[in-house]
Amino acid sequence: MKYLFLLLLTSSVAIQASEKWVLKESCPPSFELRDGQCFLVNRYQFYDSLQNRGVGGTQTGLPEFRDGFSPQQIDLGRYLFFDPLLSKDGSLSCASCHQPELGFADGRPRSIGMDGQVVKRAAPSLWNVGFLKKLFWDARASTLEEQAVGPLFAADEMANTPQKLMADLVANPLYPELFKQAYPGQATPLSLENVLHALAAFQTSLVSLNSPYDRYALGHHAALSDEEIAGMNVYRSFVARCSECHTPPLFTNQQIAVIGTPEPEGVPLDIGAEATFHAAKLKGGFKVPTLRNIVKTAPYMHSGRFDSLRDAVEFYTKGRGHAVPAGVEMQIHWHIWEPKLTDQEIDDIVTFLGALTDESLMPETPDKVPSGLSPLTGFQPTLNQPQAEHTDE
Repeated sequence: MKYLFLLLLTSSVAIQASEKWVLKESCPPSFELRDGQCFLVNRYQFYDSLQNRGVGGTQTGLPEFRDGFSPQQIDLGRYLFFDPLLSKDGSLSCASCHQPELGFADGRPRSIGMDGQVVKRAAPSLWNVGFLKKLFWDARASTLEEQAVGPLFAADEMANTPQKLMADLVANPLYPELFKQAYPGQATPLSLENVLHALAAFQTSLVSLNSPYDRYALGHHAALSDEEIAGMNVYRSFVARCSECHTPPLFTNQQIAVIGTPEPEGVPLDIGAEATFHAAKLKGGFKVPTLRNIVKTAPYMHSGRFDSLRDAVEFYTKGRGHAVPAGVEMQIHWHIWEPKLTDQEIDDIVTFLGALTDESLMPETPDKVPSGLSPLTGFQPTLNQPQAEHTDE
C-alpha cells in the first residue's frame, strides 16, 4: 500500500510540475489590501471596548485581531491546510479534523488521527481564531504557530516530523517556488517557520461576523425573528447568565472555566487546564469556546459528550456540579448555578444560537494541491480498519 501511495504521488506531482502556479495577489473578502498586507474590515470597528475586549453589549468592540499577512501568504496557507503532504504518510490534512462544511470542526466526539487513533479531545472550530489569545481546549498555546506544531508532530494526529515535513516540501516541484512568492527576499523562503506562519495566515482569514445576530446588534432589528429575540433575552438574562462566559460579540470571554462536564461513558477524567497551568483549581477546566456557527459543530463539549445543542444547553440547568464524579474535587466556576430554566426557555436559547450562524466568508477549498494528492476534508477509514483508542494525558 505504501508503494502504491508513493507511485501515485510521484506520477501526480510529475503532471503538476509542468504547471505554473501563481498565488493570489488579492486579499480575501472583508480584508483590505494596504502596502501589500491584508487588514480586516468590519462594522464592529466603529465601536470601542474596554481593555480591547468585548464586554457583552450589542454595540461593543471586538478583541484585538491578528492580521497584516500578505495575500500570497494567506493563499499558500490555504494550500498547506488542505494538503495531505503535511502528514506522515499523506493520509491526513489539517482539514481532515477541521472540515469547512462542519464549522471547521469534524463532527466527531473526538477526532481521529494517524492509523485511526481516537485522540483525546474534539476538534474545536477555527472560525474567528485570529481573535483568540489562547489555543487548544486546555489553553496550552499562545499563537497559531505554536498551536500548529501540536497536530503536525503529535504521534496520534498527523504524526510527521520536522525533518520529514521539510524534506517532502523541498523535494516537491511546486512548493519551493510558492514559498518564494509568499516570502520574497528571504534567504530561505521554504522554512518550517514560514510553514507555520502561512498556516496561521490562512486561519486568520476564517472570519464569521455577519450572522443575523450581528445585523441585529448593529442596527437592523428585523434581522432576528421574535423567537430568536426571545431566546437572546433569556441568553443575556441574569437568570441564565450564558453571556457572562460566552460574551458577545465574539461569544467567548477567552477564559478557562471549570463547569464539571461529564466524560463519555468509559472515558477517564480529563483534567484539562490543570496540566497546562499546574493549578489544582483548574482541574476539569477548559477554554470557553466560541458559540459562532455552533449549530454546525455537534457534538459538544471537549469530549463530544452531548450529541445535540439542546442537551448541551440543558446541562447548565441541572444543578451546580451535578455531573462531577464521586470523590473528585472541582472548583466549579461561580457563574455555574441552578437557573431552573423551563423547557421553553431552553428551546428559546437553542433557537437564538442558530442566529449566530454565518459562513459568508467561507474560503474556497482547492480543487488540487501542490503535492498532487487529493485535498482531504475528512477522515476516510479503510474498510474494516480498527480505530485504536488513545487516552494518554
